[in-house]
Amino acid sequence: MLNLKGLLNRVLDVTLILAGAALAYQLRFGDSAPAGTAAIVASTTAFSMALSLAVFHAFRVYSDQATKPLGSVLGQIEFVWLMTQLCGLLVTFCIHRTDLVSRLWFGYWTLITAAALALSRLTARIILGRMRHAKSSPRSVAIVAASEHCDLLIRRMEASRESGFHAVMTLDPHASHQLRNAAISRHASIPAFVQHVRTGNVRELWLAMPLSEQPLITSLVKEFRNDLINIRFFPDVSSLSLFDGGVIDMIGMPAINLVASPLSPLALANKDMFDRVFAAIALLVLSPLMIVIALAVKLSSPGPVLFTQRRKGADGQVFRIFKFRSMSMHAHDEGVLKQATRNDPRVTRVGAFLRRTSLDELPQFINVLIGDMSVVGPRPHAIEHDAFYQTVVDDYIHRYRIKPGITGWAQINGFRGETDRVEKMQGRVDHDLYYLRNWSFALDMRIVAATVLKGLKHGNAY
Repeated sequence: MLNLKGLLNRVLDVTLILAGAALAYQLRFGDSAPAGTAAIVASTTAFSMALSLAVFHAFRVYSDQATKPLGSVLGQIEFVWLMTQLCGLLVTFCIHRTDLVSRLWFGYWTLITAAALALSRLTARIILGRMRHAKSSPRSVAIVAASEHCDLLIRRMEASRESGFHAVMTLDPHASHQLRNAAISRHASIPAFVQHVRTGNVRELWLAMPLSEQPLITSLVKEFRNDLINIRFFPDVSSLSLFDGGVIDMIGMPAINLVASPLSPLALANKDMFDRVFAAIALLVLSPLMIVIALAVKLSSPGPVLFTQRRKGADGQVFRIFKFRSMSMHAHDEGVLKQATRNDPRVTRVGAFLRRTSLDELPQFINVLIGDMSVVGPRPHAIEHDAFYQTVVDDYIHRYRIKPGITGWAQINGFRGETDRVEKMQGRVDHDLYYLRNWSFALDMRIVAATVLKGLKHGNAY
């Protein structure tokens, strides 16, 4: 059932969409709009407002906003608003009405409303944070952890001041001597730490240690079990976790991810929906260019227009990737695949241009549309190369925890083209893993924009 808070949030968002459309109308047309423009703008805005109610609800925009990190909330609202606009744009394509909508007004409207929606979330978070902070005095915290992990907790605490926690002392049982500074007492002696906790009005004891420290954990819990102190356990799994070792709810019980996909099922579903809409629009817009390229490939040398090759996708599933053929037809040994090199005689003149400008990759939007690939993700390699690099490159296999992409973080950072040395492939994999750990819709948009700006010509593509 829709509660009052949820209703108010929906009313606010719809109002911001309407206000953004009105402001964009004034910026674009002023008092000199052509006849009939106001009616078109009104109908387009009304459709988007109605569509937003369905799309925002489907993507759970209004659920648990207070408990999510601010960056996640802002990224989600921007992603879902853009999805709403893309869906509306796709509908106008299908009914052949795009010529009636001012592109400049639509762009202004999208950007203004995106900023307004983000600002509303930011303002709400600031107000709620101050209200929570005003209701409760800061809780003093004593932390038991190794120095590096302890410093991480303190930084997180300082970055989340609205939580109301304040570190006053620490214990590193493996430190060689006791350290002090003006703000935080750092102990190496357990008895001195225990005494300081009891005399220092400490309200929280955080145990942030690996599971191998179970005897110390047990002894500290027993020591303070009769004190009015909240004792919390933050298991240090940094030496085991490949990705973010955060706590998740699994079958109603808390679990810690050690080696698992860092993207949640909801994030993967959102990414997949965006990919398919983006691919459909890209194929519609780029179809004239792709027809010209297909004719050029066909006339440049005998053979098919498209080149297909078996690649691995998400979870290692094999699919056939589509590219415009850039090489002349040639035979190769079974199970052996030779990468293209500089001045490779197999590359045709048309193919050389297509490879330099990445235009040979355009048919991969078909792979995205049918669900084999993503717009942004780790680039897939030939299966023959996978078999080799998996044995010599650290964490290579984890690239396949999500769908491979047409472009990726590694490609815009220079790791493109021939991988003639293991070090090059290791650098590519390191960038792919960075992308997995730090994925967001904003990062995807940054990569797409950088690909358009940088990818039209690249020195490593040949």
